[in-house]
Amino acid sequence: NYLKIYQKVFLYKMNKMLYSRHKQRKKKPERARTAKTQNTSLAFFEKNRRTNMEQTSKTPWGTTEGLYDPSFEHDNCGIGAIVNIKGTKTHQTVEDALKIVENLEHRAGKDAEGKTGDGVGILLQISHPFFSGVCKELGYDIGDERDYGIGMFFLPQNETDRRMSMKMFEIIAKKEGVTVLGWRMVPVTPGILGSKALDCMPCIMQCFVKRPEDVERGLEFDRKLYVARRVFEQSNDNTYVVSFSSRTIVYKGMFLVEQLRQFFMDLQDPDYESAIATVHSRFSTNTNPSWERSHPNRFIVHNGEINTILGNSDKMSAREENMESPKLKKEFQKVLPVINAAGSDSAMLDNALEFLVMSGMELPLAVMIMIPEPWANNSIMTQKKKDFYQYYATMMEPWDGPASIVFSDGDLVGAVLDRNGLRPSRYYVTDDDYLILSSEVGVLEIDPTKIVKKDRLRPGKMLLVDTVAGKIIDDDELKERYADKQ
Repeated sequence: NYLKIYQKVFLYKMNKMLYSRHKQRKKKPERARTAKTQNTSLAFFEKNRRTNMEQTSKTPWGTTEGLYDPSFEHDNCGIGAIVNIKGTKTHQTVEDALKIVENLEHRAGKDAEGKTGDGVGILLQISHPFFSGVCKELGYDIGDERDYGIGMFFLPQNETDRRMSMKMFEIIAKKEGVTVLGWRMVPVTPGILGSKALDCMPCIMQCFVKRPEDVERGLEFDRKLYVARRVFEQSNDNTYVVSFSSRTIVYKGMFLVEQLRQFFMDLQDPDYESAIATVHSRFSTNTNPSWERSHPNRFIVHNGEINTILGNSDKMSAREENMESPKLKKEFQKVLPVINAAGSDSAMLDNALEFLVMSGMELPLAVMIMIPEPWANNSIMTQKKKDFYQYYATMMEPWDGPASIVFSDGDLVGAVLDRNGLRPSRYYVTDDDYLILSSEVGVLEIDPTKIVKKDRLRPGKMLLVDTVAGKIIDDDELKERYADKQ
């Protein structure tokens, strides 16, 4: 009965509406548009379109302009790594890494002129023979290996602004308990760059700081440098700190793949030796390239995108009220906020990973809980490992891609594919103790008789090389070890 009533009411209203329209048409017939009316309408539309396109507004991610919104930026890139498993440092490792990135040209974006790239970079171990030599020429002694840290800075080109930023950093470093030994202008060849890269090129300098006697080498010293860097970053808005560590250093910029080697003279020096190198060629699918957004970041290189980034960054911000760290103690508030909202999705992932490591979590564990394997409905996974993932799921939500990540702290080098498994990564192990990994095979010419293993990363699985222990640790061994811990 109710249905019949509703039907009658509906038909009554429809008939009433149709009758009303019929009367209006009869009374006032629609006239054809004149050319003048059409021109007026088009002019009005064009005026509104231009007004909308010219509207800009500031967001945490950058400046919106028309339909462009930097908060939706993602990229799709080429990654590579080469590591001597035994930790033997040579210049050949640097040379081979540069060859890898040069062979990833098809995974590197460039402008319409073909002269400016979206970004290329390399992360290396700090080469003590090289830097001790160049610093002696500058008139100061940096001490023994890992007794000093190196900051790579993108400073303003304006001399007054540059000197102010350098002075501010020196004051903050002293306040945070580290002494600045000196600055070095990084030798570069800007003449090879395209006009777009040259127009926004920063002044690139390195700062050397001394390790305090009461601070241990390695992670503890890097933690001290992390705090100093975060304080400086929040006090300065015209300088970007590319890297600041006693173990690793990053060279990067808006280059074409072959320009990385040509631009930085340090990379051409045969005295520069490293056992570890990770490289990245950026392909910005819908982003504006910049010197700062080139990879590597301070821990990772990343192929793909983090599609859960807004939720991840919001939840990290929400946790800040309740987080604490026995390693950072009274300095904890100095490093907040953890996430730099002006960074790309890759940079935010790197921010969170760096924070977890500096707070006392081991690097492989931090990567595991941020990029977990699919465990909830995995019938072949051990209950012990499921319990491990379930425990950490209460503290950290997955940073889901598709994403392939290579990470390094200068002692460990690892790679992980997120649980979606949509970004390829393959690797070779050779009989002379090298592991070569990249987005695809063929990036480095290798004698087939020297290859002892060929494999690929699988969804949620991790590959880890410990150059201190001199061995490869596979996924099962690594995760069972952490799952066994209380």
